[in-house]
Amino acid sequence: MESFAKELAVVINRRIADLYILPYKNYYRLMVADQGQLELFKKVSLDYGQRFITYLKYRADMAVSEHRRPQLGAMDWHLGPEKVNLRLSSVGDYQGRESLVVRFIYQLTSANYHLLFPQQWHNLKALLHRRGLILFAGPMGSGKTTTMYQLARELADHQIVMTIEDPVEIAEPRFIQLQVNELAGMDYQQLLRLGLRHRPNVFIVGEIRDPQTAQMTIQAALSGHLVLGTIHAQNVYGVLARLEQLGVAPYYLDQVLNGICYQRLLIQKNKSPAVLFDFLVGTNLRQEMVERKGRGMTNDWATYLQQAVTSGKITQAEAATVQTG
Repeated sequence: MESFAKELAVVINRRIADLYILPYKNYYRLMVADQGQLELFKKVSLDYGQRFITYLKYRADMAVSEHRRPQLGAMDWHLGPEKVNLRLSSVGDYQGRESLVVRFIYQLTSANYHLLFPQQWHNLKALLHRRGLILFAGPMGSGKTTTMYQLARELADHQIVMTIEDPVEIAEPRFIQLQVNELAGMDYQQLLRLGLRHRPNVFIVGEIRDPQTAQMTIQAALSGHLVLGTIHAQNVYGVLARLEQLGVAPYYLDQVLNGICYQRLLIQKNKSPAVLFDFLVGTNLRQEMVERKGRGMTNDWATYLQQAVTSGKITQAEAATVQTG
């Protein structure tokens, strides 16, 4: 067990995004995805690879005796004071050899939450003055939940904030925090219905991932709440397409959607992380909802990246990794 912990410590210290434990010939390969590039981390014996997979599955409360059927799991891993969320996916091949992929989600906390361009925070805060819906997109680990919490903390002293998440990632005593429990019949839709009766001022919806949750989120915004939520999309324009796919009528979106924010977490030259936003708000948002011509990132995104490189905040290589979102 100690050697497995050391392997994970090395991966976490390198800020690796994904670890692959893959059978190959008569041994296992440990592969890592670093800055979008896959590289060989280590070769280990079949026995070691299988025990490593079993150990991780056990810690993630997965069925360790099942080696063929796909399984998903999750757990928190503590390295010193740092907590990293691990998402696991396992499957067996036609020979019954099991492989496992581990996604590492690093926590962006209030202590290390920095903006590549601090003035962007004022743009975000301006959206809080109106009731309605503000949506956040970006890859896992880009800090979307932290951003929503930071914004909601600005309101928590004089308004009731309720969060609905799966799972709750950040403990905040000033919020009413509800956690999805599918086994108990408490999914996003049920908790949103409960929340509407509880009369908070502000909702945080952890993930809008199905038509029912999308419709309930729109209903909450139509009812006069300020709603902050995340949704899967590769850019700000893709959020509108995703909402359409989820069955949200443009008529309702026009009433409640105040802004769309796409964010990425960039590593600065001083090795500290910083958030960069791409916005679709105001007149640009209304125009896009009618014309639907936007693709990829906005022009502002490329401008910000170039300014960050020119000012020495990030490297050209770092900018290139997020050029398209």
